[in-house]
Amino acid sequence: MIRKRRVLLNALTFIPGVTGLPPVKRILQRRVTGTGGTDSSRYCYSVWLRHLVLAAEGGQTTNPKSVAELGPGDSIGVGLAALLSGAGRYFAFDVVAHANPERNLAIFDELVALFNVQADIPDNEELPEVSPKLNNYRFPRAILTSDRLTQSLAPERVANIRASIKNCASNKSLIQYRAPWYNEQIIERNSIDMIFSQAALEHVDQLVATYRTMRLWLAPDGFMSHTIDLKSHGWAKEWNGHWTYSDLMWKLIRGKDVWMINREPASRHIRILSDVGFHVLCQDRTTLPSKVTRRQLATRFRDIPEDDLTTSGLFIHAIKA
Repeated sequence: MIRKRRVLLNALTFIPGVTGLPPVKRILQRRVTGTGGTDSSRYCYSVWLRHLVLAAEGGQTTNPKSVAELGPGDSIGVGLAALLSGAGRYFAFDVVAHANPERNLAIFDELVALFNVQADIPDNEELPEVSPKLNNYRFPRAILTSDRLTQSLAPERVANIRASIKNCASNKSLIQYRAPWYNEQIIERNSIDMIFSQAALEHVDQLVATYRTMRLWLAPDGFMSHTIDLKSHGWAKEWNGHWTYSDLMWKLIRGKDVWMINREPASRHIRILSDVGFHVLCQDRTTLPSKVTRRQLATRFRDIPEDDLTTSGLFIHAIKA
C-alpha cells in the first residue's frame, strides 16, 4: 500500500526550508544511508555470476578487462566479485555515496572465501527476488576455470585489490568509485568492455543522457548487461499502480526524493537504447498479472504496448549498433 507518511513528507519538501528542519533532515538522511542488497556478499556473488553466465550464453566476453557499474548501492561488492573473476579495473558510479571501506573490506573477504571454494550461485530459493534467473546455478567452471582462478585469486593480486579498496579515490587504483557523477568524461571513451547495473536504471531520471554516456564509454566490442525493476517499489497498492498516477500526483508523491523511480516502462528503455545507437541482443521480460486496466492508466501511459502492462522486470544485453 502506498506509504502515506512518506508521500506527505515528500510533498512537503517543496516548501522552502522544510528539508533543513531537524526531524525531516533525520528522515531524509536515513533514506540515503542504505539501499539494500549489496550489503550481503552472497547477494553480490550471485548477481555478478548471473550476469557472467548470461554473458556466456549470449556470446559476449566472459573475461572483461574493464568493468563499469551504475548504482552499486551499499557496497561495491558486485564489482569486487568482477575483479576476483579476473577483471583488471572496476569503475563504480552512484548518485549518493553509500559504500564505505570497512563494509567493502568485510564483503571482499567473504567473496574471496566464496570464490576459493567455488561455491554454487545463490539461487531462487535463497534470493527469490533477484534477477536475472538462470537455468543452472552450479559454479560456472567452464567460464572460471582453475587456471583463470589461480591467476585472479593469486595472493599478490588479492592484496592489490584489498589495497585498492582502501584507496579508490586515487586515479591509479584498480577501483574508481565516484559519487556523485555527472560527467561523461570521467571515463575515457571506447574503453569499457562491460557495463552493468542491477535494479538501478529505474531510478535514473536522465535516461537518454545516461544511455548515451554509456555508449561513449563502451569499447567497440563491449556490451551492456542490465537488470531493471519496473515495479512500483511500494508506491502503489498494485505492483504497476504507479502508472495510474497523473504527472502532478506523481510530482507530489515524489517530492525532492532523489531515489524515487522514473516510472519508465520496458518499451521506453528499449526505444531509448535504439535511438542513442544500441542494438539490443536480448530483452528477457519478467511478467506479473495486471489488475490495472488500460482505462485506469494515467494519460502519459495510456498508449503503452500491452506487454508493458504485465512486464515487471527487464533484463537486457546490448551492444553498439
